[in-house]
Amino acid sequence: MTDWYTEGPLRFGLGIENTFVPQGGPGLRPIDEYELTEHYTRWRSDLDLASGVGAEFLRWGIPWHRVNPEPGRWDWGWTDRVIGRMVELGIRPIIDLLHYGTPLWLEGQFAARDYPQRVAEYAVAAAERYSDLVTDYTPVNEPMIHVLFCGEYGYWPPYLRGEEGAVQLALAIAKGFQATQHGIREMLRDRATFVHVDASMRYVGATDAPEHRETAERLRHQAYLVEDLVTGRVGADHPLLEMLLRHGADEDTLDDLARRPAHPDIMGVNYYPRHSTEVFEPGVHHRGGFADPRPTRDDGVAGLSEVLVEYARRYEAPVMLTETCVTGTVAERIDWLHASVAEIDRLRAGGLEVVGYTWWPLFDMYEWTYRHGSGPRSDHRLTMGLYELVESEGGVERRRTAVADAFAAVAQRSASATWTGTERTMEESR
Repeated sequence: MTDWYTEGPLRFGLGIENTFVPQGGPGLRPIDEYELTEHYTRWRSDLDLASGVGAEFLRWGIPWHRVNPEPGRWDWGWTDRVIGRMVELGIRPIIDLLHYGTPLWLEGQFAARDYPQRVAEYAVAAAERYSDLVTDYTPVNEPMIHVLFCGEYGYWPPYLRGEEGAVQLALAIAKGFQATQHGIREMLRDRATFVHVDASMRYVGATDAPEHRETAERLRHQAYLVEDLVTGRVGADHPLLEMLLRHGADEDTLDDLARRPAHPDIMGVNYYPRHSTEVFEPGVHHRGGFADPRPTRDDGVAGLSEVLVEYARRYEAPVMLTETCVTGTVAERIDWLHASVAEIDRLRAGGLEVVGYTWWPLFDMYEWTYRHGSGPRSDHRLTMGLYELVESEGGVERRRTAVADAFAAVAQRSASATWTGTERTMEESR
């Protein structure tokens, strides 16, 4: 059986931002992007927008905290309607099962002793529920962002900090990741496709700043840590083994992860040219993250090419650009769309197996700083989408931009292309 992504033209898809951090607290607002963007009520028209610009697939997340409001209780009513309609429209769902948040009842969140079993229980329940409609799953979106924000920086539950927090989160996420994938594989057998997705993180400048070399070296290796754990690549020669053991990882746990690898069918890479490359400056020290960010550098398509090639080499799988955009004007977004697609065409022509391109998101999102703010959601809107979010008396309207027209044209050209090997010939005029 031929996998849907292995033959034919580059597949074009979209994402709908689905960050869920439902736990609030003093001075902290819950984040539920579906609620903020009103996707819970506008889902039908949102899917029509995706279909209307030629999206072949949609990266879309199940809100675990809503479908599993109590231990052992499930409420699939809303997701039934959305996923069913997605399939009716001919859009392939690639389901994000975990996008940062756990249910409110799970005390300790990712640090809970039974987190791996709980997340796998939920994932298998979803796979069973939608076994006739969905075969493509992302067990964890951006596991290393989980590690940083929930572990090292302590921004999100369970609010751990430092290297020890990062190690604890990495191990927990990896155990849940493996349990999720193995459980779904047992359910769907060879019908399942697993799209692993992580944020690309590049660190530059440390060669000119000796005081940062140790930190930069750790972060470079740490960017791959969860995927390395999940795929059984953390052994005696792993550069972070000593750090793992120093902060509570035991050899039995590492051996168990190595014995039960969960490999990607597609390795998804998220790359944002204006954010994915952090710079170390001589004499300047930043902790990283929202509280004390390092400066970033826009390395454009050179950075994109580097991360796609590296992930393909490291994990020996086809790669997909699973998120990209620039937060900027319509013209800047269109320029990046064309530049990034052209670079992927070049990589494919050179033999790199890049199987998909995802503009993220379909419509604007609200920045995660909303959680720490007190003003209206509009203060946190990021101009990223094919459609802009516009506040009105009736709620958050979607306004089409020229980025949507550009995406539709690129997707249509690709769908109309004839492929022979890695050579592409357009059947219609540009």
